[in-house]
Amino acid sequence: MSEDQSENCSELSNVSPVIMRSPESSGQIIRQADSDEQLVALWLHGRPKHTQRAYGREAERFMAFADKPLRSVKLLDLQAFADHLAETLKESSVHRSLSAVKSLFAFGFQLGYFQFDVGRALKLPGFRDELAERILGETEVLRIISLEPNPRNRAILLTFYAGGFRVSEICSLKWRHLQERDNAGQITVFGKGDKTRTVLIPQSVWDTLMALQRDAPTDAPVFLSRKKGHLDESAVWRIVKKATKRAGIAKDVSCHWFRHAHASHALDRGCPIHLVQATLGHSSISTTGRYLHARPTDSSGNYLPVG
Repeated sequence: MSEDQSENCSELSNVSPVIMRSPESSGQIIRQADSDEQLVALWLHGRPKHTQRAYGREAERFMAFADKPLRSVKLLDLQAFADHLAETLKESSVHRSLSAVKSLFAFGFQLGYFQFDVGRALKLPGFRDELAERILGETEVLRIISLEPNPRNRAILLTFYAGGFRVSEICSLKWRHLQERDNAGQITVFGKGDKTRTVLIPQSVWDTLMALQRDAPTDAPVFLSRKKGHLDESAVWRIVKKATKRAGIAKDVSCHWFRHAHASHALDRGCPIHLVQATLGHSSISTTGRYLHARPTDSSGNYLPVG
């Protein structure tokens, strides 16, 4: 499962079936949506833009497959959709798509749009956790950064790694989000789940960022595009891809791999897991704990008489 989609999946499948009823306690369900399209719009509202795009695509995929009003969907339709996905997608992608659809039906049931939450009975398929495959070694990360010749791009890579930020957080940074702290500084971001978090930045990385600021106003973007606005996410992805290729790393590295590297390398060096959780903004310690399982420091096999 790529990027932070695994975090999204657990979030999607934890919607409680609360029914909205009239204030007169008559027991009548008040429907908050009048059409499938309106239901989807309500479901997506308030989520981050990239999440809206991803979830919206999965809803459209299912609606096109079912080819019927959502109120007419039965469990058999969901199971047929799951079988269809399994023929063309890998397990993690099937899990992500079905998680989104289940979330949509749970949300519709909450609003009284559906009489039943038909998605609750759909069992999600398991999938192999590929996190370990997406964790770069320390020398690989440092090689990617050190071989980047462009000062702005090198600062982006450093900030990714040092702060464990998401690409959306990097792209939205303004100078007012950076504050000095002794000889270094801190960066405050408004991230996933509408959470604000502040991350301390090492002095070497802070100095690299300050070299970019010059006389820029506090409301200006930290990482400027050619048109002097914020870089978009696709531009940052291209920067990462080129830097990885330049470093001779034959892996499909994305922006999120620097976040994985931050977590894994910090834990390897003895950083307390709760501090990594706070830095990355994970809502659950179990999410952070995945990095311990992905790169264990010991194994029971080392205690067997086979070495």
